Amino acid sequence: MLHELRVENLLLIERAELRLGPGLNVLTGETGAGKTVLAHALDLLLGGKPRSGIVRPGAAEAYVEGIFSLPDELRVLLGDRIAEDAEELVLARRVSAEGRTRAYLGGRSATAADLREAGTALLSFYGQHESRKLMLHSAQLEILDGFAGAEQADRRDAYRETYARERVLSERKLLLQERAGARDRELDLLEWELGEIERAEPTADEEAALEAERGRLRHVEALRGAAAIGSGALGGDDEGGGGAALALAAAAQAMDGAAGVDDELDALGARVRALAIEAEDLLHDLHRYAEGVEAAPGRLDEVEERMALLERLKRKHGGTIEAVLTYAEECRTRRDELVGAEEAIEEVETELATVRAELEKRGLALSAAREAAGVALAEAVRERLGALAMEGAEFTASLSPRAYAPSGADEVDFLIAPNPGVPAGPLREIASGGELSRVMLALMGAAAEAGPATLVFDEVDAGIGGVTARAVGEQLRELAAGRQVLCITHLPQIASLADRHFTIVKDTSGETARTTVTELRKAEVVGELVRMLGADSEDVAARRHAKELLKAA
Repeated sequence: MLHELRVENLLLIERAELRLGPGLNVLTGETGAGKTVLAHALDLLLGGKPRSGIVRPGAAEAYVEGIFSLPDELRVLLGDRIAEDAEELVLARRVSAEGRTRAYLGGRSATAADLREAGTALLSFYGQHESRKLMLHSAQLEILDGFAGAEQADRRDAYRETYARERVLSERKLLLQERAGARDRELDLLEWELGEIERAEPTADEEAALEAERGRLRHVEALRGAAAIGSGALGGDDEGGGGAALALAAAAQAMDGAAGVDDELDALGARVRALAIEAEDLLHDLHRYAEGVEAAPGRLDEVEERMALLERLKRKHGGTIEAVLTYAEECRTRRDELVGAEEAIEEVETELATVRAELEKRGLALSAAREAAGVALAEAVRERLGALAMEGAEFTASLSPRAYAPSGADEVDFLIAPNPGVPAGPLREIASGGELSRVMLALMGAAAEAGPATLVFDEVDAGIGGVTARAVGEQLRELAAGRQVLCITHLPQIASLADRHFTIVKDTSGETARTTVTELRKAEVVGELVRMLGADSEDVAARRHAKELLKAA
């Protein structure tokens, strides 16, 4: 139950506070006074999107707060998002003048989705737009499934899960079949590219070695010449010219002749002997290098050809040898997929057949429950229509098969014959505005029996009056027995039946129009009913009529 509703700076309302109670609560006021503002306030509490310009001019933000009783099932659903000892749940919403919103649940920051989740279990809102929604097959199906109860919701969830699996498998099968169609051509290309790489057997180490070898082969004469000059300088020439190695050997021999006399000279002699030994080793190494630097005939061409092959592979497959090897692995994986495509299709088809059988089974269970619920709903609606001055009206929830969809394999069409002897037709084609309002009330009344404790009706009495209006009021009061109903209405016949009456008044005397909401005392209700009857406050006949309405209630 909604205990309190607080609204601040929302359109014309500067501040309003409604303390609601069980039974039928009505809200009345002149056209344009802002009755629908309160409906919008409730919509905000249920996570609805704020309209532009809803913040009162001059205010920084609008604020809406609702204090609800906390049912046990919602306590379980919210878990640790609320305090363990909480007995009430506070939903709140702030909307800044710039359009930014903040949501609160139980005093903590939340999301609009959190408010929708909680609000759905607390309150059902039926506005004027609900009549238009009744024209949609999807909305009619939702009403029928809602009437079928919680078990039907479980059936829909199970069906929807199976339907999603069937869609995934169907798309997988289609993809595999498309792949199979181009499989041979793609396999040929993969085999050719993979064969090219595997025959080349490229490695990063080989590429580095080839780079070094190519550099040597391209400069073999220069390398040989440098080694020859070096060895000549160390070993001397053929004409008897002494080289550095011989000179160092002679110097070492001279040092040996004076060894043991002076420590300083002995140290220098050691250095000379070391240089002589290093020069001799270096001379041998240069001779060996000069002899080995000879290139085999055609070797440079072989290296250049191998490097060109590696470069072609790199250009085609990523720019590096590592990328070429990675591409080869991808080719192997893709080849295995294509080779196993037929087997994969068979596996998917087997699984798909199983899932489709399960989908059919769940779809049939949905349909059977809808057939049974349709009969019961039609009976409940016909009974309620009789009480709404549509005695003899026929109502049927007609089911017809359709292709499997996320909601099942059924399409529902609400058919109505407002008058006896008239063929029934679709609700969207047959019902007038007043009849549509009454059909909606009858539908919502029947469907809401298992729904939340609080129901809100925003001018669902549009297009009716007189005795019919009284019948609608009686239906609302009956619906309010044992629960809370808030009805925004313009009809005195309905307002006279209220357990609690609120009125909204607009004051345009200031620079900015201002709206106030007041709960009427019993003595004040007559005056409001007189206004709703369209009479002056001093009109004796109107006051008598208003009192008669209250007395008849």
